[in-house]
Amino acid sequence: MTPAREDRSGHRLRFRSLFRDRHDLTFPCDPAGRVDIGLLGRRALNQYLFARAVVGRLLLAPVVEQG
Repeated sequence: MTPAREDRSGHRLRFRSLFRDRHDLTFPCDPAGRVDIGLLGRRALNQYLFARAVVGRLLLAPVVEQG
């Protein structure tokens, strides 16, 4: 899971890897799947932007998960 500041909503946006040898990327979000990029640290922000850029090539489209 991606390091980020405290998640108050209890929801996460998960980008699942298309490959077994790679990790999923997960980010705190609201129930609609919106990530507040202002709350992400530098590394998490870079990973979030990367995840969005490689959907369909390295990662599946993200899904919102509770919990």
